[in-house]
Amino acid sequence: MKRLTPLIPSLLGWGLLLSIPSLFQISLVNGLLQVTLFLFVVCIPAWKTGRMSYVDIGWPWGLALIGLMTLIFAEGHWLRNLLVSAVYLFMGLRMGLGAVQMWRLGILDQELPRYQYQHRRWEKRAETNVPFAMQIEVILQGAANVSFLAMPAFIIGSNSSESISIFEVLGLLIWIGAFVVESLADTQKLNFLKDMRNKGERNKVCNVGLWRYSRHPNYFAEWMVWNALIVATIPSLLALVSIESTLIGVLFAISLLFISRFMYYTLVYHTGAIPAEFYSVQKRPEYKSYQASTNIFFPGKPR
Repeated sequence: MKRLTPLIPSLLGWGLLLSIPSLFQISLVNGLLQVTLFLFVVCIPAWKTGRMSYVDIGWPWGLALIGLMTLIFAEGHWLRNLLVSAVYLFMGLRMGLGAVQMWRLGILDQELPRYQYQHRRWEKRAETNVPFAMQIEVILQGAANVSFLAMPAFIIGSNSSESISIFEVLGLLIWIGAFVVESLADTQKLNFLKDMRNKGERNKVCNVGLWRYSRHPNYFAEWMVWNALIVATIPSLLALVSIESTLIGVLFAISLLFISRFMYYTLVYHTGAIPAEFYSVQKRPEYKSYQASTNIFFPGKPR
């Protein structure tokens, strides 16, 4: 039972969504579809191959499902529903199509480094049932799609107000800015690698553009994407509280803050910066100097 403990927050989050009559149908359908998606795209392939990298296919396509569910089932104002659905569909399809391309190219035939690092954690704690632990790990990603990561879309999609709040405009602007930063960081990294190949150099540290101010500007921008959604959810949450109860509002507010904390922990410690840097230090001789001069996550002036 101890191995199942990490799933408890997501189960509670899903239960909270199901407890709201206006969100029950969309949350139930989303839950069933996410379970089906992860079963066939992630859990079974991971069990057969011993690789967790299939999460990179299932997780973003799960976000696209959330966007589709909002578009179909949400009963709020059509413009608000369309915008939040488009945001989720865009995020999910962008990453999901990229993951499918990785699968087609055979990149997922080997475990990605961030999931290799999880195996090291299991070895360190003397895990006796790695296949079962692996299933819990991948199910945890799907459970987030069922619960917390679906909350902004479903809460916003329930708001029938025709007036657009300043918080919604601010959230959209932050989201656009974060996406631009993430895309710019990815482009700068790709151009740097291309330039290194043309020069015949290998294992150099990318410290150009945004990478001069953060060792992982793309991860920081991804975190800000979710913070933008949280900001945009505020007026819809207040509208929901006026129908339900203050207790429901408090629980959802805590859940939305948990999204920010969950994504930060994931992007820095769990499958993001720390696992990536474990291998970067071994592969790139100059990386320790880069670590000493540049913030790991939050952008700042190089030291």
